[in-house]
Amino acid sequence: MDMDRARRNMVNQQIRPWDMADQSVLELLSRVRREDFAPSPWRNLAFVDMALPLGEKPHQTMLEPKMEARFLEALTVMPTDKVLEIGAGSGHMAALLAAKAEYVVSVEIDADVAGQARANLCRAGVENARVEIADGSAGFIACAPYDVIVISGGVPEIPSVILQQLRPGGRLLAVVGQPPLLRAELVRVLAGQPPQVEVLFETCLPYLENFSTAPAFSL
Repeated sequence: MDMDRARRNMVNQQIRPWDMADQSVLELLSRVRREDFAPSPWRNLAFVDMALPLGEKPHQTMLEPKMEARFLEALTVMPTDKVLEIGAGSGHMAALLAAKAEYVVSVEIDADVAGQARANLCRAGVENARVEIADGSAGFIACAPYDVIVISGGVPEIPSVILQQLRPGGRLLAVVGQPPLLRAELVRVLAGQPPQVEVLFETCLPYLENFSTAPAFSL
């Protein structure tokens, strides 16, 4: 398989039709080798419009390409941003975020999945992202505050402890709600004001582990 051609086709046939306006995101997805982050049995399916399994649990997946693209476009990550990703998956989303940010911390509760993500990031030469083994339902206070937080999986609600780890002006993106239909939400935190929530689109992702018991924020 011609991987470079397949990657370009993925961008042109799957992602552009979603009204992607950010050319830098399209260029990034064309450049970062998604196939190098896919599990070896699924490498030839790396560019298919589907989530790829990484482990035995439903939430242990590599997000489909258009989901990663829409997350990146909505977050408008800047070169000075410190980013927290919750749910490391294959490490591919961390690699994409790291290409735009100053630094990325990606937390993963499963040690085997975290090990895969670390190895993938190392092979890809990504030096400004690291993977920590931790329960992401509590965020990762050790490196807080963050300019951007991405929850790379479904949650019933956004835990308040995670939102509190955003600095003023920060953005959080999560897929929130009850199955079968959830919604991608972008939350902005402004100094002295309630969080502002923008619903981006409807979708469905499996819940990440331990999030169903985490206290949520309310407007």
